[in-house]
Amino acid sequence: MTDSATTKGEQTRELILSTALRMFREQGYGKTTMRAIAAEAGVSVGNAYYYFSSKDHLMQAYYDHLQDQHREAVQAVLAGDKSFSARMIGVLRVWLDVSAPYHEFAGTFFKTAADPKSPLSPFSAESQPARDASVEVFRQVIAGSDLKLSPELAAELPELLWLFQMGIVLFWVHDDSDDLRRTKLLIDRSVPLIDRLLRLTRIPGVRGVVNDIVGLIRAIKV
Repeated sequence: MTDSATTKGEQTRELILSTALRMFREQGYGKTTMRAIAAEAGVSVGNAYYYFSSKDHLMQAYYDHLQDQHREAVQAVLAGDKSFSARMIGVLRVWLDVSAPYHEFAGTFFKTAADPKSPLSPFSAESQPARDASVEVFRQVIAGSDLKLSPELAAELPELLWLFQMGIVLFWVHDDSDDLRRTKLLIDRSVPLIDRLLRLTRIPGVRGVVNDIVGLIRAIKV
């Protein structure tokens, strides 16, 4: 395939994806069909299915796109303050910013994503690239911070912080407060608590309990 053909293909794929996301926002995920997306994008239905075999695959591309945006947007946060709380709050706040255009229809597709068997589940095999990329962001949050952790806890913490973010996302989906005030408050109040708990793990009497928790986490992941 020539470079020009590749570029045209990438442009067509991006057009279909951006059209679909706009229609999801305007009409809702459930009411938007692949045929309608193709018509709005000015491509054939066959062409739309060539790039995305279903609406689920379009949403998977959205996950990947959103994660790419987030990873780029958090670089300024990761290059700045060494405080764990500041870095963590910054990363989560940036996620709210890049996700803001999709908040209105988030609840619609969350119904599908909540199904453990759905490819849209954040825990599915199809979602692994986006999941791994997000976990890597939290690994960078920890690595560049002022936290001092045991190697065992440091190895498991990035994924635990991703799970914490999933809790924030669930709260965000249901948050109808002005300017997402409640979600921002949840982030600003909960992250310092996590910071304090993590610093306590260096205390000898607490370290044994932490090791037990890490052992439990590793056991249930097998």
